[in-house]
Amino acid sequence: MTSYTAFVTDSWLATGSHNHIVETLRDMPEIERASDILVFDDETGQQVDFDLRELEKESPAPKRGRPKLGVTSREVTLLPRHWEWLAKQPGGASAVLRKLVDAARKAGLPDRSKRDAAYHFLSAMAGDYPHFEESIRALYANDRARFETLTAKWPTAVRGHAVGLAWGE
Repeated sequence: MTSYTAFVTDSWLATGSHNHIVETLRDMPEIERASDILVFDDETGQQVDFDLRELEKESPAPKRGRPKLGVTSREVTLLPRHWEWLAKQPGGASAVLRKLVDAARKAGLPDRSKRDAAYHFLSAMAGDYPHFEESIRALYANDRARFETLTAKWPTAVRGHAVGLAWGE
């Protein structure tokens, strides 16, 4: 499930599902400028807009049985040598592919994707802050100590969220 984080100016407001963020925003007292509320996708760091008039509908539970388990038949294009190797594996091609996908998902996002997410977030939230450009260079150099030194005077919520996106904390 996708996670989002909402900020009001430079203060953290909420982190959670689409519906949690929408409900939190609905429950807020009215603020002078709606543009002070920013919501970010926690995987990409991209700013997103939510329609506060309705909640996201939850997808129905998958049905039981092979097609009822939610198994979707799709096409995979591989070379003959790949199909031959997969056919020799215990459980067959589908089992091996599922294991590979699950292992990749457990490994998490590659470091570059994490840095990119932090960059997208910081571009929207901290572009006018002191040492912004130097902190982005430190971010992509994976120099956390320098990043934290450069951003020490930034609002704690902004710095903390960027560190969490980039270094997983």
